[in-house]
Amino acid sequence: MNIAIEIEQALYEQAQKEAEIEQRSIAGQIEFWARLGRTALDNPDLPISFVRDLLIAKAEERSLSTPFVPQGKHIDD
Repeated sequence: MNIAIEIEQALYEQAQKEAEIEQRSIAGQIEFWARLGRTALDNPDLPISFVRDLLIAKAEERSLSTPFVPQGKHIDD
């Protein structure tokens, strides 16, 4: 569902520039910023850069991810 909202022209222009760099729509960029802000507020102990990277990783296609393989000595060894 789409809902029209009013935002300041300067914010729209910032979102437009960032959306082009990040290959998102302008609405997608503003939604990303909103999720980032909400997640950061919900987790004040985490650095904003970590929260940003986490949201980006979560949105990535699973086929692009590399499975975690622990390094070191195994219990069975």
